Amino acid sequence: MRILLAEDERPLARAIVKIFEKNNYSADAVGNGEDALLYLESGNYDVAVLDIMMPKLDGISVLKRVRAAGNPIPILMLTAKSEIDDKVLGLDSGANYYLTKPFDAKELLAAVRAITRSQAGTDSRLSFGNVTLDRATFELSSPSGSFRLANREFQMMEMLLANPHRIISVERFLEKIWGYDTEAETGVVWVYISYLRKKLAALHADIQIKASRNAGYSLEESA
Repeated sequence: MRILLAEDERPLARAIVKIFEKNNYSADAVGNGEDALLYLESGNYDVAVLDIMMPKLDGISVLKRVRAAGNPIPILMLTAKSEIDDKVLGLDSGANYYLTKPFDAKELLAAVRAITRSQAGTDSRLSFGNVTLDRATFELSSPSGSFRLANREFQMMEMLLANPHRIISVERFLEKIWGYDTEAETGVVWVYISYLRKKLAALHADIQIKASRNAGYSLEESA
């Protein structure tokens, strides 16, 4: 899952990005509302966290423009404002959740989980064949055992399990997990696919990650 954070206080933005990355999310941070809109237009994000008081364009204006464009992305408003009217305005403008500074990291993460569950209409687990991925604990399991996946392993497996039978290109993995500005080589995707294949084998999974030449990878039932 990739998160866009729009926060102009750089120390706070760095701290929030670290919280997200420590909990197996990918995150990009921008410092103003105009950049937030530009990044969100890419369609590469699963959640947006918007501060209200930002330069160039405030968070409420960003929120309204995103919703006016028909973008249903879950949006969490993060702000120092605590007045009821401000919260009502944010929620009425299309926000999914409203969190007031200062906040606890656990509360922030719980809010992200809540709005993504609400958007998807599902619980925290993804299953295909005899394999299940728990998004809350980052555990990949089968009747034979379980592994707690590291950050990028988890994100890659999440993409595959959320789209069984669908080919995902190497470029898409890089964009979604490493980001547009990454200097990572395409071979890094193969390395992580290899890690996941070994874990699936150890779990005696009845599914496999199939490579399609010059196209990408997909999750399929084992032959």
